[in-house]
Amino acid sequence: MNGPAAPGPGALALAVQLRLLGVRPRRRLLVHAALGGTGLRAGTLRAALTGVLGPQGTLVVPAFTPENSLSSSAHLARVAGLDEEQTAAFRSRMPPFDPERTPSQGMGAFAEEVRTAPGAARSGHPQTSFAALGADARRICAGHRLESHLGEDSPLGKLCWEGGQVLMINVGFSSCTAFHLAEYRIPKPPLRMYDCVVKVNLPGGRRGNGHEGEWTRYEDVALDDGDFTEIGRAFPDSLVRRGKVGGVPAVLFSVADAVDHAQAWMTENRR
Repeated sequence: MNGPAAPGPGALALAVQLRLLGVRPRRRLLVHAALGGTGLRAGTLRAALTGVLGPQGTLVVPAFTPENSLSSSAHLARVAGLDEEQTAAFRSRMPPFDPERTPSQGMGAFAEEVRTAPGAARSGHPQTSFAALGADARRICAGHRLESHLGEDSPLGKLCWEGGQVLMINVGFSSCTAFHLAEYRIPKPPLRMYDCVVKVNLPGGRRGNGHEGEWTRYEDVALDDGDFTEIGRAFPDSLVRRGKVGGVPAVLFSVADAVDHAQAWMTENRR
């Protein structure tokens, strides 16, 4: 008979491992982490990362809400099997995106740990928001344009221009958000229309019941992560630091290096 699971490593042990991997104080660090089955606790990892980054560093995570859409795979799975009338009724009940309240979807326990932490900031994009903690959190999350999911006018764009890094813990390159910025930089990127429901500000700054929203439609780059695993496989080892955090694989690299590599790969291989 198996006993209770052994407790995961503490924040101090994780901090040592993060330093050995190359995480340093004062950095702006975008983290992707899949903690299920690892024994790592989201709160402990957050404490370790903020401790290593220090008071002048900034921790950033994706806080995406892909179900807030008419065309995403996440939304289409929710309405699969519904007839036209049922689909319309479902969409009429969809709660609008509220950066203060709406949980991220499918981003994992660590992203939610950061998003809900005291002092956290969150960008205002209704489908691809980011959450951040630390010295530059509010500035990095400000000004996230609707027509720039993951482009220059997003927190990802700021991280690229400002020397940010990516840390992936127990996650493969198929989930490397940084590669998406390259899609905005290739020649003539394909565009598409997006639809999502956003919160309406009521008169006098009143809060509603969570369902006051309106649908908005906008054009942006047609994002496609279908070849990200292949792009990651071609990413030069010289640009990636590899190690383990909490006993699971971890990689650390520059946002700019990842974007430059992905841009060159896409320009050559995407048609």
